[in-house]
Amino acid sequence: MTAADAIVLAGGRASRMGGVDKPALVIGGRSMLEVALAAVASCGHTVVVGPHRPELAPQYVQVREVPPGSGPVAAIDTGLRALGSAAPLVVVLAADLPFLAPWAVTELIRHATESGADAVFAADESGRPQYLIGVWRRSALAAALEGLGALINQPMKALVPAAAAIIPLPGVGDCDTEEEVRRARATVDAPRRHPPLDLDEAREMLRGTLSRLTAYEADLRSVLGAALAGPLTAAGPLPRFDVSAMDGYAVAGDGPWRLRRDIGFAGGRRPVGLLPGEAVRIATGAHVPDGTTGVLRDEFAHVAAETLYRLPDTPLRDDIRRRGEDRQAGDLVAPQGTPVTAALISAAASVEVTAAPVRGPVRARIVMTGDEIRSEGPLQAGQTRDSIGPILPELLSWYGTRTADRVHLRDTPHGFDEVMAVAPDHDLLVIVGATGGGAADQLRAALARAGAEIVVPRLRLRPGGSTVVAELASGTTVLGLPGNPFAAVATLMALAPAIVEGRTGAPAARPVRGPLRNAAEIAAQVTRVVPARAEEGGWVGDPAIRTAHLGGLIDRDGLVVVPPGAVDGATVEFLPLRG
Repeated sequence: MTAADAIVLAGGRASRMGGVDKPALVIGGRSMLEVALAAVASCGHTVVVGPHRPELAPQYVQVREVPPGSGPVAAIDTGLRALGSAAPLVVVLAADLPFLAPWAVTELIRHATESGADAVFAADESGRPQYLIGVWRRSALAAALEGLGALINQPMKALVPAAAAIIPLPGVGDCDTEEEVRRARATVDAPRRHPPLDLDEAREMLRGTLSRLTAYEADLRSVLGAALAGPLTAAGPLPRFDVSAMDGYAVAGDGPWRLRRDIGFAGGRRPVGLLPGEAVRIATGAHVPDGTTGVLRDEFAHVAAETLYRLPDTPLRDDIRRRGEDRQAGDLVAPQGTPVTAALISAAASVEVTAAPVRGPVRARIVMTGDEIRSEGPLQAGQTRDSIGPILPELLSWYGTRTADRVHLRDTPHGFDEVMAVAPDHDLLVIVGATGGGAADQLRAALARAGAEIVVPRLRLRPGGSTVVAELASGTTVLGLPGNPFAAVATLMALAPAIVEGRTGAPAARPVRGPLRNAAEIAAQVTRVVPARAEEGGWVGDPAIRTAHLGGLIDRDGLVVVPPGAVDGATVEFLPLRG
């Protein structure tokens, strides 16, 4: 970051709120003054202008404008005089910005450096300039203050230079009224009102809350991973006609039989009808001729001098599949919600059904986040290789989800807003990273700005606790995964089936369960997900996990979900690694 100092205005009369100390108001577990100081943490020197606050660290210079409450311009002048360095840029912030994040200050400084403007101010979502969220050239700020002469109770607009730039930034709204404070608390404190969910609770929420995809008619062969939007019934009987169930001979009456020279092949011309005492060679699946009373399979037959005999002591069997014995026209083949699999496609085709109403398959976009992530090319200082983005499409395909594309999102002010603006093009956004509460973790704030409905606020799970699932107004599901590779993969495997079931209307898949031999060694106070290998009719889990990479999945058969306090031999859920 370009060298910059900071002035944080933490005084004022707050006349619209009855004189309350606004900077001290706590929203989301932090006072608004703490939010402002965190936003300028990378600045060289910081001056706090306002009443003395003994709780502040000694690194902050505290001063007070004279007389107290004489307005922001006078406070800025007092703060500038108290700065003990000569950094070329000065950040000026009011301490009433509950959503302000460090990246917003970084963006203002970047713009000030590149544009050459005397000052750069933020504009909120409504387009209104916020003159107390800005970055000044120090010389321009000093000149503007000197040019005003009298400073007491001057409006901020009087200080704004002609060569100023205004850039829109999300999350820069201030709190000037009690109602605005209430709304800010409602947004920031939402996770406190909605505690983390257990894994099973989260799955039930996903199945019951997510919006269903629109049903449409589709060729079943093209929609693997979708689910039937209505019951599928047979269009014709199965078999369509009487066919041989075995390779052998179609016979009429009791043997021995005179063997004719013609042969019946599956898909070939049907042999002419049999007279009593006649037989004809026939293949499995061939249409049996009229007059056939049974099929004598090859292993029960003996031919001599054009005569067919049944071998002694062989069982009497029909070995004919009769027309409609498996399905009659109108019979139910699969109920509504059945996933479209290879088995379903085959079963439908066998009764002359190739198309049906379906929902899905789920179309996903993968969004990898973070300036430190690099997919291709040599790594630069501070960068990390994207080790999970390339494999996520394969993992999603295990659950019937098709990946449309994969993008990389840098840590920018509007990145998530832009991603969500085009979300209707996809049914599912899988976002990796930015789900926690760190300086660059912007996803939750972006979801709040988008008016998203939070379905799973967090998980009572290790790893993966910061996971969030939401639904946008467009109906798109947002799955926010932790940035840690193992945590991301484990949480995806645990939740993806329920998301697909919720969107397509498929029933809950039957979980794979069995005994965990060393459960006591792994169990903790919260549910854990760990790699495991199959052993003696159960599984053995790994007590220790390295979450920064997926090396721990090599030579493992899957993951086990270990409940709190599990004992050796406890029945646990198994998530198979299918690749």
